[in-house]
Amino acid sequence: MWRSRKLWIAVLAVPLLLIAADTLYWFIAKRNLEDGVAAWVAQARVEGWTITTGKSEAGGWPVAATLSVPAVRLQGGDRDILGGLTWTAERLVLRVSLLRPRILVVEPQDEQQLRLSGNPAVAFTASHMQAALPIAEPWPRFANIGVTDLRMAGDLATVGSLRVHLDFTPEAHANQPAIGLTMVTERLGLPPGPARALGAYVESLVIEADVSGPVAPGRTVTDQAKAWRDAGGSLNIRRVALQWGSLDLTAHAKLMLDDQLQVAGDGSVQATGYGEALDALASHGGISRSGATAAKAVLSLLASNPENGGPPSVDVPLTLKYRTLSMRQVPLVRLPELDWP
Repeated sequence: MWRSRKLWIAVLAVPLLLIAADTLYWFIAKRNLEDGVAAWVAQARVEGWTITTGKSEAGGWPVAATLSVPAVRLQGGDRDILGGLTWTAERLVLRVSLLRPRILVVEPQDEQQLRLSGNPAVAFTASHMQAALPIAEPWPRFANIGVTDLRMAGDLATVGSLRVHLDFTPEAHANQPAIGLTMVTERLGLPPGPARALGAYVESLVIEADVSGPVAPGRTVTDQAKAWRDAGGSLNIRRVALQWGSLDLTAHAKLMLDDQLQVAGDGSVQATGYGEALDALASHGGISRSGATAAKAVLSLLASNPENGGPPSVDVPLTLKYRTLSMRQVPLVRLPELDWP
């Protein structure tokens, strides 16, 4: 009888001990999360940012430690962004899984608003928006961002899905990747007007790129840009794949800043459906009709026709110099000047 009773006590004690251990683990993770958020807010305020929030609520037990923060408002960045940045969210949820305690998940929820460089604020919502990054390092080595069904107010733009992976290497030297980017976007809805020259939706857009280092510190964005240029910094676009209306395009390029801090570089494009795309761009004022006619004439000479009878394709070099994008010395479009703060 006594042995049977001890067995039952042990059977009951094990889950109780597990619950107690999980509760203690959750409490420690919650406290670490609260302390980390408080330290980040304090540092941001020292750097000139204004941050206001409502009263946060802890939760998530037994699988995670969460902080639900209402009425979030972040404002600042005047030194780096002309006119600054203001971002608000009805709610921000911070989560650390007890099974993955080194990864912080950030989830803005409900309506958000973003104002950049003194422009009017843009309101938007998403059925799902999440960023995940490591928290046990002075600077995160990576970040993963996912967005589903994003909609800007007034149907300014929509995004069916967006997946972004970022890699950070702050100690990178010249010609070494300091920031790596992989982005996959599907069903990107465009605002009415010239932006819809090739169709209301971009079916898919894939970008693989990296920014070579070092990303130098500076008092202003202009100082940082000059230092980055002088150190041989460049944007290496390893691959762009775009499907938009009749246009099926892949490209790669290497871009840098010239002596006037304007973007310059060269690359190449492989495309089908280019004739219809050029006509559509010209009819919507994206390029001049003479530029479209000249580009089509050159492309027709370079085009190859697949043996299976598919649409003709071209593989042509592009050059960006003095804000003019050219194809085999044929000017296509004049880009606006970058006005650095």
